[in-house]
Amino acid sequence: MKSTTRKICFAGLFTALAVVGSLLQFPIFGSKCAPVQHLINILCAVILGPWYGVAVAFLASLIRNLFGIGSLLAFPGSMFGALLCGLVHKLFKKIPLTIIAEVFGTAVLGGLCAYPVAILFMGKSSADITFYVYIIPFLISTVGGSIIAAVVLGALKGTGALRYLTDDDNGKKREKRG
Repeated sequence: MKSTTRKICFAGLFTALAVVGSLLQFPIFGSKCAPVQHLINILCAVILGPWYGVAVAFLASLIRNLFGIGSLLAFPGSMFGALLCGLVHKLFKKIPLTIIAEVFGTAVLGGLCAYPVAILFMGKSSADITFYVYIIPFLISTVGGSIIAAVVLGALKGTGALRYLTDDDNGKKREKRG
C-alpha cells in the first residue's frame, strides 16, 4: 500500500514538473518542443514504470492544453515515448536502452501519430504538411530532454539515490527500523 502511495506522490510531482517545465519550450515547424517532458518520461520509466509514465504524460499534456501552453501534439509527442521507454526499462533495466526507446517512441511513433492529430483536430490541411513533418521537431525535443535525463540519472546513480528511489525493499526496511 505504501508503495502505491509513494508512486502516486511521485506521479503528481512529475506531472507538476512537466507542466512547469513546459514553459521552457521552443517552436519548430509548428510544434512546441518541450524537452522537460522527455526528461520526465525517462524518470517515470525508471522510477515508476510504464503505466505511471503514460499517465503522467497524459495528465501533463492535458493540463498544458487547458492552460493554453501546449498543443494537441503534446499527447502523441509525449505518450508514445513514455510508453515505449517504460516498457523497455521494465524488460531490460538498462538506462541507455530506455533513453533510446524514449527518442524512438517520441520522434518516430509520436511524430507519425501527430500527423492525423494535426489534420483531424487542429484543422491542418494534408497539403500543408507531409506525413513525416513532426518527426524532426519531436526528435530535437526528445534528444535534448534525453541528454538531460542521462545526466540526472547518472548523478542519481552516482550518489546511490537512484537505488533508493527504485528499490521498494529499502522503504520496507526503513519502516521496520522505526
